[in-house]
Amino acid sequence: MSDLLTELTRGSIHVVYSFGYVGVFVLVALSNLLLPIPSQLVLAFSGFLIDRGYFSFPMVLLTSTAASLVSALILYAPGHRLGEKPLHRFVRRFGRLAFVNESHLYKASAWFEQHDEKAVLIARLIPGVGSLISVPAGLNRMPLWRFLTYTTLGASLWNTMFIGLGWALGTWWRTVAQYAQPLGYVGLAIVVSGLFWFLWHRRRIHR
Repeated sequence: MSDLLTELTRGSIHVVYSFGYVGVFVLVALSNLLLPIPSQLVLAFSGFLIDRGYFSFPMVLLTSTAASLVSALILYAPGHRLGEKPLHRFVRRFGRLAFVNESHLYKASAWFEQHDEKAVLIARLIPGVGSLISVPAGLNRMPLWRFLTYTTLGASLWNTMFIGLGWALGTWWRTVAQYAQPLGYVGLAIVVSGLFWFLWHRRRIHR
């Protein structure tokens, strides 16, 4: 298993270094489509390349966020088009090709039911939940404009965090990927705090 992760890491670094922003787009999109590609490492390495003058921060952020949006739409569409039962049948038959099973769908659906549409924003900051939240969003016919808005906000924050840390840490960029989960919870805390502030501020205005 460790050999596979090492090869995936080397391959991802080679793709980013060789193909630039196109490589970043492809790898982030595939990672968000649940393939075993270390997107945190891709983003952190891209931040390191910003530090070295190969990339610009706005372009890396734009490219990675666009990739997240494309993959989110690809996952949103089957739930919206097929409905719950056909989708579960499809996952039972073909889900293993993308390392997905029904338990993943149930987990994402539980998140959506617990947090309503805000789950699309919050889950983007939780490793292992973020990408799949698009499926219950489609099943529940979440308005597309709202889905895209929340996905963009969540993906932008997630991408900014890892790109920025890779940029700041320089040659220590690999460390970022090792702490992906706690960093995700930091991002979640920021979003939740922002939501509470927004609600409190709006309540004060309407008093």
